[in-house]
Amino acid sequence: MSFSMSHHILWIDDEIEALQPHILVLRERGYTVTPVTNGEDGVALLINGDTQYSAVLLDQVMPGKDGMATLDAIRAVNSQIPVILVTQSSDEQFVEVALGKQVTDFLVKPIGVAQIVSTLKRILDQSQLIVDQIPSRYTADFNTIRSTKEAAPTWQDWVAIYVKLLQWDLVSEKLADGGLEETHLAQKKECNTEFSDFVEANYRDWVTGSPDAPPLSVNVLDRHVIPLLEAGKSVYFIVVDCFRLDHWLAVESLLYPYFSIERQYSFSILPSATMYSRNALFSGLFPAEIAERYPEYWQEESDGDTSTNRYERQLLTEHLKRRGIKLKASPQYFKIFDVRGGNTYKKRVAANTRVGLSTLVVNFVDILTHQRSQSDVLQQLAPDESAFRALARSWFSHSVLFEVLRMVAAQNATVVLTSDHGSVFCNRATRARGNRETTTSLRFKIGTNLGCDDSEAVHLHDPGAYRLPAETPSKNYILAKDDYYFVYPNDFYKYKRQFQGGFQHGGISMGELITPVVTLTPRL
Repeated sequence: MSFSMSHHILWIDDEIEALQPHILVLRERGYTVTPVTNGEDGVALLINGDTQYSAVLLDQVMPGKDGMATLDAIRAVNSQIPVILVTQSSDEQFVEVALGKQVTDFLVKPIGVAQIVSTLKRILDQSQLIVDQIPSRYTADFNTIRSTKEAAPTWQDWVAIYVKLLQWDLVSEKLADGGLEETHLAQKKECNTEFSDFVEANYRDWVTGSPDAPPLSVNVLDRHVIPLLEAGKSVYFIVVDCFRLDHWLAVESLLYPYFSIERQYSFSILPSATMYSRNALFSGLFPAEIAERYPEYWQEESDGDTSTNRYERQLLTEHLKRRGIKLKASPQYFKIFDVRGGNTYKKRVAANTRVGLSTLVVNFVDILTHQRSQSDVLQQLAPDESAFRALARSWFSHSVLFEVLRMVAAQNATVVLTSDHGSVFCNRATRARGNRETTTSLRFKIGTNLGCDDSEAVHLHDPGAYRLPAETPSKNYILAKDDYYFVYPNDFYKYKRQFQGGFQHGGISMGELITPVVTLTPRL
């Protein structure tokens, strides 16, 4: 059965009798067409008629109430119904006026029935056509991902796989319509498991100078910000804590009117937690190097304690000094925790006449991630990844950050926006063993004599080999893989239930490690 079988078309034209051959063809194609010779009768049918019309074909030139006046009346009755204006004019000014009155599309006389059919199909059947094509498109992508995984994927391949999976996440409702939602979730889980194994096998080489290493947290400033400063550009370096790649993909289109966008990627260092990845981001050094060179700036405590990142400004200053970067004005540094801080920074941006480097850390998403596990309301607002992504987009679209980015675009400054790490939706508990001094994070733990299931977590017996602080020979780390979270054997099932379904970070997964590094160049 054709999609158009259920579509009822209202055609308003004072010369409708001359259009009978067109009407007959439309009916043969499955459309039900109601012809009307004037705007008053057409609007009356929309108000009082029993038929639910799918679209209106509307002639522009008619005696009495012309097409534009009829369009106004239609929109007063129904603001959503598609209206296709049949006109003799393609004048740009007229088109702008008509679009302002919410015309859906135009047909310019003389019109053929093929034009009408193709326009109606595009407007009315597009969603169904997309749904019908989803199985074949998804199967093609599924096979591409599978063949890539079978051919010893590189880190670039894993980024491409993750981006492809996230693109399907963004149309998850269409996957549900196509009956592919469970298949997609299973594929994501399988990919995450294999990615975790890939990182476990290669990370030690990455941090010790392998030429095949991906860009890591320590490389972001050197690769993306410092070259701009050396070229004399004004740069805003913005770090959105815990901002996942899918969050960026959900908001990217909001910035198209203001910036040309170049999206690249980096990998968070391990553990993928703020005290490690963000200090590495600003310092350009691995945690062991920070602890050795700047012991006064290194403090290894439980993740979430803001004191572990209190020296970012100093680490950034030392990084620029090591690279020989000299700016006319001192680098700016600001951190936003709340609305008041955001408004203060917005005033600072408005007052800027010339910026060398302005660095901004935005903590909202990280705060939301941590507070969600303690709030029934937030858990209901963001029960899963799709809802969390929608919440992040809603926040961004109304945020001070979005306002600041638009202000920066007007200043003709370049923005480099990134995240220190992402998060993963944790659904499976794995047993961890440790003493009372062991840290409490759910995705990674630091202590002595730690124990874990090696199929579900990575045990770093020699932290120094991973460029992590190793003050004593007995210190070691365990990092949860995939979507596992650590629970101690005592009261295992109690804490399993308590922490299941939370967004966590610090371990090894695509969502935590693969982060966007986006360069935004204002459109002039």
